Amino acid sequence: MMIQNQGKSPIRAIALGLTLMGLSSVDALSAAEYNFAVEPTYTPERAREVYQPLMDYLSKATGEQFSLVVARNYAFYWNDLRNRKDLHFVFDEAHFTDFRIQRFGYEPLAKSSIPTSYSLLSQDDVGEGNVQAFVARRLVTMPAPNLGFALMLEYFPNPMQQPDLRSLATSWRDTVEIVFAGEADAALVPSWLRDLYPNLIPIVTTREFPGPAVTASPDVPDEVKAKVKEALLVLHEDAALYEVLSEIGMQQFVEAGKEEYQGSEQMLKNFYGYKQR
Repeated sequence: MMIQNQGKSPIRAIALGLTLMGLSSVDALSAAEYNFAVEPTYTPERAREVYQPLMDYLSKATGEQFSLVVARNYAFYWNDLRNRKDLHFVFDEAHFTDFRIQRFGYEPLAKSSIPTSYSLLSQDDVGEGNVQAFVARRLVTMPAPNLGFALMLEYFPNPMQQPDLRSLATSWRDTVEIVFAGEADAALVPSWLRDLYPNLIPIVTTREFPGPAVTASPDVPDEVKAKVKEALLVLHEDAALYEVLSEIGMQQFVEAGKEEYQGSEQMLKNFYGYKQR
């Protein structure tokens, strides 16, 4: 009898092990991990400080896991946008959003309630709307193909009459500090940032685009998209995340649709790597 029990124990151990492995597999499947990319409007270190609370919130609200993806700069971001297949969720401006929708079938889930425009700010009062006064002068904004950079080119289509356009800033606030330091004559920044610097003079404000949106890859299951969308739409109700929204110039996420972004990708047509469809 004792021999029989000893003979069965390895089988029981194997069965128990397989059961535990099965349970572990179920747990792993029930909390899949998704990459969540954001525009490089901060250094990678600062971006993690700004956006990690959002990743933690989404993980808690949906039961899934979200890993923040931050490109080193806009050149890497533009390359990733065109070539990476593992970016499940992305938060970026209208021209990138439309490009993802049209080229790769991404689905917009939610957008900032505040439309996007950019303002040229200067310490010099050269008259409202007199953007041509900055030909050959030093202007700073975030690097191409950021939407601000693309809009700046619209004001100066003649290559012989352009400003000295500098794009070495590592954040939007950095562009303003460059002006204060006397290293540039003006900065083109998102208009939500304009009101934080009343001592700078707004020269011109660009046309508007739909606010930056969170889009989802077609590889993401519909039920996960639905959970993320629901979580984003009520995010502003969480007081602990007020600073997250404030830091990125938002009040709240609202519903977003494909049609409102249609045509925005044309802002990318002047940049290397863009191919007309």
